[in-house]
Amino acid sequence: MKILVLNAGSSSQKSCLYDIKNPPKIVPNSPLWEAKIDWTRHRGVAELTANKEEERLEKTLAIKNPTESRSPAIAQMLKTLWEGKTKAIADPQEIDAVGHRIVHGGDQYRSPVTIDRDVKQTIAELSSLAPSHNPANLEGIEAIEEILPEIPQVAVFDTAFHAHLPPEAAIYPVPYEWYDRGIRRYGFHGISYQYCSQRAAQLLGKPLENLRLIACHLGNGCSLAAIAGGRSIDTTMGFTPLEGLMMGTRSGSVDPGLLLYWQQQHDLTPEDLDNMLNRSSGLKGISGVSGDLREIDAAIARGNDRARLALKLYQKSLNAHLGSMLVALGGADAIVFTGGVGEHHPQIREAACEALALIGVKLDPHKNDRSPVDTDIAAPDSRVRVLLVRAEEDWAIARECWRELR
Repeated sequence: MKILVLNAGSSSQKSCLYDIKNPPKIVPNSPLWEAKIDWTRHRGVAELTANKEEERLEKTLAIKNPTESRSPAIAQMLKTLWEGKTKAIADPQEIDAVGHRIVHGGDQYRSPVTIDRDVKQTIAELSSLAPSHNPANLEGIEAIEEILPEIPQVAVFDTAFHAHLPPEAAIYPVPYEWYDRGIRRYGFHGISYQYCSQRAAQLLGKPLENLRLIACHLGNGCSLAAIAGGRSIDTTMGFTPLEGLMMGTRSGSVDPGLLLYWQQQHDLTPEDLDNMLNRSSGLKGISGVSGDLREIDAAIARGNDRARLALKLYQKSLNAHLGSMLVALGGADAIVFTGGVGEHHPQIREAACEALALIGVKLDPHKNDRSPVDTDIAAPDSRVRVLLVRAEEDWAIARECWRELR
């Protein structure tokens, strides 16, 4: 079965094609083809890259305005799958199914589902809870409908992994009637957490049901999850992906009274406040440089004090939330780092592990500096293991898509 995966983020669109002939295992197959569109690096253009074995295509796509639909760019990306030097299939009809990462499934979807008109409508209605993501996810679905109208599409939800949070983790301390109306902690990055917890158990050589894991998905969006026996029992993101850790451009948790005050003082609309908190805060808002930690590091090397402050705030936020996950679990067998920052930023991992030294966490500094993925980077005498696991959301989506259609 050839499964095309579309993984839309707030600032990028990733896609890949897998050929799955047998029940898929945890360790991923190599994709036949991969592509990515990045909308953030240069204003007015999107950067398209596509890869098939040793062949690579790089192309810039003009964007007329920031609100332009992403569908034309997605269509151009998909053409590289069956045209040109990155061609991996002779005909798009060879694709058997398309799997999509959908960020917010609300209470309605707790497992993967084949997409129909009603599913699309619900995803659209939930866009108010994930305004940077669900609309982008829908654009990917609609682009496939235009290009490959007969091919089944499957939605795989980031919220599903956290659907069974215990009430004390899911319910907010607001009037209980709010919970009756669907106001609860949903949590996100669930596709990533499901994969990395399974891979962590495999790397440790222990049954997942016997493990307590603190999983750290650190990228432009950041969250933590407390995973006991393969199930999420607490997580840092909440009703929306804005809660919890300080992130690239998102504030994370702040005093709600501050938001009310600032909105009243400056006569802000909800849209103004949404833009400030989701797109102009976090590392970007504090540093004034970027939400990308690589650029923050470069600015620190140039002596930029605000960039240095941004990094300190980021580390403080991460350490504080690690403590809350540790308490939720009552201890931990392993800390698992994944995501772009989690996999590639030794300094962030080092600071986090130093904060957890009180429970016996100890890194091997040489391994940590090399950032070897799918490896235990803890020192031999560490009482808690520290794992670096490559994020494989696309493969996890393909596996769920295969299961849904089988």
